[in-house]
Amino acid sequence: MSQFSYQDGVLHAEGVSLSAIAEQFGTPTYVYSKAALLANFAAYADACRGRDALVCYAMKANSNLAILDLLARQGAGFDIVSGGELLRVLAAGGDPRKVIFSGVGKSVDEMRLALSHDILCFNVESIPELHRLNEVAGALGKQARISLRVNPNVDPKTHPYIATGLKASKFGVAFDDALATYRAAAQLPHLDVVGIDCHIGSQLLDDEPLLEALDRLIELIDQLGAEGIELHHLDMGGGIGIDYREQGEAPPVPVGDYLERVFARVDAWRAARHNGKPITVIFEPGRSIVGDTGVLLTRVEFLKHGEEKNFCIVDAAMNDMARPALYQAWMDMQPVVQGGAEATAYDIVGPICESGDWLARDRALAITAGDLLVMHTAGAYGMTMASNYNTRGRAAEVMVDGATPHLVRQRENPADLYALESVLK
Repeated sequence: MSQFSYQDGVLHAEGVSLSAIAEQFGTPTYVYSKAALLANFAAYADACRGRDALVCYAMKANSNLAILDLLARQGAGFDIVSGGELLRVLAAGGDPRKVIFSGVGKSVDEMRLALSHDILCFNVESIPELHRLNEVAGALGKQARISLRVNPNVDPKTHPYIATGLKASKFGVAFDDALATYRAAAQLPHLDVVGIDCHIGSQLLDDEPLLEALDRLIELIDQLGAEGIELHHLDMGGGIGIDYREQGEAPPVPVGDYLERVFARVDAWRAARHNGKPITVIFEPGRSIVGDTGVLLTRVEFLKHGEEKNFCIVDAAMNDMARPALYQAWMDMQPVVQGGAEATAYDIVGPICESGDWLARDRALAITAGDLLVMHTAGAYGMTMASNYNTRGRAAEVMVDGATPHLVRQRENPADLYALESVLK
């Protein structure tokens, strides 16, 4: 059941009306449901119960400390892609021994930081990275636990900007090169080869590409085992999609069903290998944990009626939510208060000085100037991709817990934006 529902004609987040949140905290504001967040994580945790498995939240989807804290308290690990994200995990009380460090461009300083906190594993994506990490670990007198992110060349059937498992992708080691790369890694004295990883893309609505990638990884693990390179974990990455409510879009595969099919395939494979040792299965969900836990609350500034288009100009913009402009993403929009004016088709746009500043197109809405709107399923890749373009402060963030709203990030003001700048003397 969604934690965002109409009560007496007014949209609520759990037990709090979004009208009251706008009155107290202003707009634009991201509003999250604690109950939805915990329920989404529980779908993974319940499916993994009794299994040798770890759920590492992909925090690039939403890295607010309140969200990280809640997930850490539920036992989550974290998938990070920068040193800054590691510092956020630590600030939120997360366990660095449950941190996986992904990304194609890890700096020397980031490697040092991660090694100093003894993270679980580095997902290495190139031979040059192998050698850099070996040198950094050696200089610190440490062993770096690594897995290789293998690119299985599986088509995820998603938007090209978020497809990461094809040959043309910048991510990972090509499948045909993986065996030789593992051999090279095993020879480096300051690396401990412990796992294998893949991530073929995001917003996947069908689990067949993921299961196809799993089969390719299993094939490679067997080849490595025959050469004496035994792996201890199998990281399937993330990518499970969510329902953005776009008309005609297929519903995503249920999380529990996908995990059960992964475990069944892994169990069958391990049973067939009579000398096979146990292997930990790691998942890196992001969007499917936080996507539908949040909405972007915005207020209508003007209604502008044109010859070919009608525009609903709101106080949120592409700097607050980049997905429509960047990916042509469809995001459901609804008025906070039902009823009122006659429905009219509008393009919903913001005040940014760009033609690409749009949030939704051709939506039939019964609204007037001053009304409140929400963009649904805005919990993932909203605030984390926000910018200060046009010297616009980023939105406030509010977490609702039952009948209580908590401000978990203050709204930025213009002075915050130029506080680190200086003029020439």
